[in-house]
Amino acid sequence: MSITTRNGAGRLAAAALATALGVSALAACGGSDGSGDSAEGGSGGTESKTVTLVSHDSFNASPAVLKEFTQETGYTVKVLKSGDAGEALNKEILTKGAPQGDVFFGVDNTLLSRALDNGLFTPYEAKGLGDVDQAARLDGDRYRVTPVDTGDICVNYDKKYFADKKLAPPASFDDLVKPAYKNLLVTENAATSSPGLGFLLGTIGRYGDDGWQDYWKKLKANGVQVVDGWEQAYNENFSGSAGGRKAKADRPIVVSYASSPPVEVLYAKPRPKTAPTGVATGTCFRQTEFAGLLTGAKNEAGGKALLDFLISEKFQADMPLNMFVNPVVRDVPLPALFTEFGATVDRPETVAPAKIAANREQWVQSWSSLVVK
Repeated sequence: MSITTRNGAGRLAAAALATALGVSALAACGGSDGSGDSAEGGSGGTESKTVTLVSHDSFNASPAVLKEFTQETGYTVKVLKSGDAGEALNKEILTKGAPQGDVFFGVDNTLLSRALDNGLFTPYEAKGLGDVDQAARLDGDRYRVTPVDTGDICVNYDKKYFADKKLAPPASFDDLVKPAYKNLLVTENAATSSPGLGFLLGTIGRYGDDGWQDYWKKLKANGVQVVDGWEQAYNENFSGSAGGRKAKADRPIVVSYASSPPVEVLYAKPRPKTAPTGVATGTCFRQTEFAGLLTGAKNEAGGKALLDFLISEKFQADMPLNMFVNPVVRDVPLPALFTEFGATVDRPETVAPAKIAANREQWVQSWSSLVVK
């Protein structure tokens, strides 16, 4: 079963939303290919001045920030993009022990156990890890991966629709099965889409092993629409998005991300004073994204330096408007755009990575039988 992972926290979705609004997202900053470049490494031998970061397609950082890393360490970052997060992880598993790069970025908590069970990473305690929110440190003190960012998959709603209908927007999972919201929700297929899978996991976290299937039966009876992926759901079926308005979409509730409203504001011309969409914060599933030092990395010293940098305040502060995710380091200030238009999710649903690994395929199969077939 193939699950297209629109990672982590929503960055591919945000990039797609930017494209839908007619704006290109910043390109990921690459560097030298490292040929002919060498420097004395920490082990006393010669070592490349290039450190290679293997990532999903939507890694993005400001060129100025990566330049600061080079100035501080002497290493130039080369970004090797390897498809969506699931595809990128599969490639690393296939090349285990002879990796394509030095650091892998982009495995989230829905796939973490798979990466760890395959022994992809060499333990390393990154400098500054003590400043990272403890809730994001899902590998505990084993240090095989370093938390980098979090994001929340949440139901979004079209503010204008609910204002026109004089109807309160949904706020929780429970609301979505009420008659007032019949035939209003569109979600992504949990078997083919990461937001769809995250929404399913959110319902499992909320209702437990014994209750989630009954919940989905009620949701189906209430007219939930299921489509293949996020782009179709958000840009074609959701009436609150820029693409949906152009397409005359008729579903005012969609599964998307807590960071979607700020993106709607950021790329709209002229920029609106308020976001056209809102977030039902009682429907969220928390994704945490990690990076790790690949076992067999050619530039281990550079890889360690890059992991340190990924949780530095400079990089953490750069992420929100480049990858539309939240910092994991405590007290890193968020841009005003996020605080003004984004949603704060205080109590997201979570499911332990080991439990996801043990049950994911069966959950998706059961969901498909209930909802799609």
